[in-house]
Amino acid sequence: MKNIVVIGAGTMGNGIAHTAAASGFEVTLVDVAGELLQRALATIAANLQRGVDKGKMPAAEKVAVVARIRTATDLEAMATADIVIEAISENLAAKLDLFAKLDTVAGPECILASNTSSISITKIAAATKRPDKVIGMHFMNPVPVMALVEVIRGIATSDDTFQCVESLAKQMGKTAIEVNDYPGFVANRVLMPMINEAIFALYEGVATAASIDGVMKLGMNHPMGPLTLADFIGLDVCLAILRVLEGGFGDPKYRPCPLLVKMVDAGWLGRKSGRGFYSYA
Repeated sequence: MKNIVVIGAGTMGNGIAHTAAASGFEVTLVDVAGELLQRALATIAANLQRGVDKGKMPAAEKVAVVARIRTATDLEAMATADIVIEAISENLAAKLDLFAKLDTVAGPECILASNTSSISITKIAAATKRPDKVIGMHFMNPVPVMALVEVIRGIATSDDTFQCVESLAKQMGKTAIEVNDYPGFVANRVLMPMINEAIFALYEGVATAASIDGVMKLGMNHPMGPLTLADFIGLDVCLAILRVLEGGFGDPKYRPCPLLVKMVDAGWLGRKSGRGFYSYA
């Protein structure tokens, strides 16, 4: 694989583009508006500059990495892609619509990957005529730092597709772990119930947010507490994943805490909105 297209210039998309370009790949970053793309490029350049400032990267390498990233606002860039990695919002309808369009514009050998954190790869693949070439690549945030990529097989994903994507992840400096297609995969099937239970503990007045996080950091050796982590992920994203788990398994143990629902309704989404379980004003 030489040409990678990343769709979605948000936090995950620009992180994937950054990592791929830093690994030597030619990358096209696609989003609906030019200002979103310019913001993503500025974020990538700033993140690379931190490496330069710390002496971990020559300034010339930063320039070369940024130069390997092109931008586009339409899907015509798909025509020469070896792989397309979708990193749009965690919304099934939006993903189905996008993958149906990608199927018509991407070359017949192009692999279509989704960075979804919980949605069924099998459902996404069914929107295309190439389900054997559809796969999940669930990167962790922040992408340039975190080593894991969950590589998720849909029911029809071929061995060849899996091997290509596993190899790509390794070339990007990641550890690829194979996962089968069930709601939440492994990472979020385990993580989100823990976060949800921490929110219930706050909701029921068991302890303050700082105390709950302190117990998990000091007692369980977690690098950050579950409520801090929820703010970092985005409370809307946490809620969307819990809804997928609840609907996919039909099990009430995945029911989102009413406090989480209320906070999302209020627009208190965590770091990105300036307010969540903590204030980031």
